[in-house]
Amino acid sequence: MFENLSDRLERSFKILKGEGKITEVNVATTLKDVRRALLDADVNYKVAKEFTDNVKKKAMGVNVLTAVKPGQLMVKLVHDELAQLMGGEAVGLKLENRPSIILMSGLQGSGKTTFTGKLAKMLKEKQRKKPLLVACDVYRPAAIQQLGVVGEQVGVPVYSEPENKNVNEIAQNAIKKAKAEGNDVVIIDTAGRLAVDEQMMAEIESLKQCVNPDETLFVVDSMTGQDAVNTAKTFNDRLDFDGVVLTKLDGDTRGGAALSIRTVVTKPIKFIGTGEKMEAIDVFHPSRMADRILGMGDVVSLVERAQEQFDEEEAKRLQKKIQKNQFDFNDFLAQIQNIKKMGNIKDLASMIPGVGKAIRDVDIDDNAFKSIEAIIYSMTPKERSHPEILNTSRRQRIAKGSGTNVQEVARLIKQFDQTRKMMKMVTGGGMKGMMGRMKGFPGMPKF
Repeated sequence: MFENLSDRLERSFKILKGEGKITEVNVATTLKDVRRALLDADVNYKVAKEFTDNVKKKAMGVNVLTAVKPGQLMVKLVHDELAQLMGGEAVGLKLENRPSIILMSGLQGSGKTTFTGKLAKMLKEKQRKKPLLVACDVYRPAAIQQLGVVGEQVGVPVYSEPENKNVNEIAQNAIKKAKAEGNDVVIIDTAGRLAVDEQMMAEIESLKQCVNPDETLFVVDSMTGQDAVNTAKTFNDRLDFDGVVLTKLDGDTRGGAALSIRTVVTKPIKFIGTGEKMEAIDVFHPSRMADRILGMGDVVSLVERAQEQFDEEEAKRLQKKIQKNQFDFNDFLAQIQNIKKMGNIKDLASMIPGVGKAIRDVDIDDNAFKSIEAIIYSMTPKERSHPEILNTSRRQRIAKGSGTNVQEVARLIKQFDQTRKMMKMVTGGGMKGMMGRMKGFPGMPKF
């Protein structure tokens, strides 16, 4: 997402490259190109014009420091305005009641049911909530079964009444059950509906009045572009929802919805869906998204994802094992599992500044770890714990068991040995200790 916009903005800033100062002429030329880039990204015309007008006003009113080049200043101004355009600050859920009620709304096919499961998983694991999912899509075939499957995937109970078509009754009964069983969050999944379908819109309005939710979220497929913004406005006029959820941000979308929707409906984007996995949900941070649009990466989000998966006590235990040279294939496998839980590999790499553009055309398969896992799973418990016993005959057996060849097994063992040595260098005295040890390596300069 945003790849074309990022390229266009980068080209726009090059107009100022080499300029000694900001002038009305070079700013106007740059911002004309920026506006075209935004329009090509399917951003609302009024939003794009207001955006560039604001940047121009700030650019002409600022004193350029001698240490800052005009191009750098323009990037900073565009970054800040992009962040402001998308809401400025992250906005979380307000869950003050017990149970708190979240009402999901949106068009059919927007990813509402899947996102309902993702949100339940996030609340359960990160906020230690005890959610209950409620099946109030009584129209779409197999909708109740789909929510049941989603609930099973994330380990959250689902309340449904397959024979009942009255969504108000279903929701009220679910809330009673939640109170009785100690569920502190109730997430109501509703049927997808068109804004022009008066009967369906009246139904969700009635449901909202009936349950008086703490949060009403509008789920929108970001790949629908500007149509998503128009639909959001119509829904907001009827429902007065509290926030927007953008799904499918990992798809081939121009990103105009993310940039326009906050201004048009004056409601914050609260969450984004970044993939098909149940872990692929993020709180929407406007400033971090602006970083990514401008090719600056998103290191903060990357670190946060890592912190969620890596336990501090486990890290201390691993450090001791590494120092004693006892890091084995069991530990290696556990680290791979943690990395996989962090999300799409290409998405993670794109969060590193400067890497996103470099890997844009590189096909990074999410199954890249499969052969490594197959090799490790084909080892006996003793072999995993004692890699030094992996002789030729054992390697041949492992290759057959994993569907690989001996060369691949040998390559993994070699890489594992190198990784283990490097990890020991880092933990045994940090960078200073590592540099000291490297003095003895052939070809290394004297420090």
